[in-house]
Amino acid sequence: MFGLFNKKKDLVGIDIGSSSVKLVQLWQAKDGYHLQNVGIVPLPPEAIVDNSLMDTATVVDAVRNLIDSLGIKTRDAACSISGNAVIIRKILLATMTSEELEDQIGWEAEQYIPFDIKDVHVDFQILGPDQVDPNKMQVLLVASKKDIINDYVSVFADAGMSLSVMDVDGFAVQNAWELGSTASAEESLALINIGASIMNINVVKGDTSLFTRDVQMGGNLYTEEIQKQLGVSAEEAESLKKLAPESAQQPLREVIARVNDAISQEIRRSIDFYNASAANDERVTAVRISGGCSKVQGLRGAVKERLGMEVEALNPFAAIKYNEKDFDPEYLQEIAPLMAVGVGLAIRRVGDK
Repeated sequence: MFGLFNKKKDLVGIDIGSSSVKLVQLWQAKDGYHLQNVGIVPLPPEAIVDNSLMDTATVVDAVRNLIDSLGIKTRDAACSISGNAVIIRKILLATMTSEELEDQIGWEAEQYIPFDIKDVHVDFQILGPDQVDPNKMQVLLVASKKDIINDYVSVFADAGMSLSVMDVDGFAVQNAWELGSTASAEESLALINIGASIMNINVVKGDTSLFTRDVQMGGNLYTEEIQKQLGVSAEEAESLKKLAPESAQQPLREVIARVNDAISQEIRRSIDFYNASAANDERVTAVRISGGCSKVQGLRGAVKERLGMEVEALNPFAAIKYNEKDFDPEYLQEIAPLMAVGVGLAIRRVGDK
């Protein structure tokens, strides 16, 4: 949401997660988006902790390696943040134009942001008139501390790139979902992206975000519990959680089932919290799930059982065309759950708001 330039030109989407860096490059033609480049480089566990860049040199190397190995010529990039790195609020303001709000947003934001307004980047999106008071409008307010944004700007500069657009993980997933969505504009869905350390929840109706929440919970929970319960190393635990059910021993299946249940409970709590204050026609009726954690055996079934509603995988490549000579369909199917944020970023253009 934090656009830095005015000229609309292509960029690459680079998703810096706590376990890996993912890159997606698309080109837009009359018949839709085409896949130009895609890649993943793993990160060591200590590189990013609690959404903070702890080992910037390693992150810079990962970004540079992806750019070089894929032969990327484009120097502009879009990235995103989530969790405690960003503040998202839906606020009610007197109806005004976007230009008028642009002039006033700093003053309006001060009331909702627990930091000195001089220390944050602020952006907004007007969602539309308030249903109760036609003289008011609903506005989505997004803010992040300048030092966090500056850390990412430095990483890309050191990798020989320019960070042109900074987005929010949950909104990037929404972009990817909208690209291939066949859902009714009247249906409210929860888009849930579960990475290694954080879960992004975004309830959407049509192209509007109704509710967002980030939970500090993800795939690392499986690794930690397998390590603890089975007495194995972190590397072994990471491998074990990816085993197919028929290959897993009973103790491992039990650990995975318990973590599936814990994550499902957290999703249920978040959706119940939202539904409790939502209008009847805006309550969540279905879930689309993405992120590396969504590949864990049994998780989707556990979420479906806990919620009692339809739960489907979000495939960000579903509406993207590609040449099978250049991209292996099986590989794209394998990595699809991890690439929702990257695809959503790759749709952006330099100069986007």
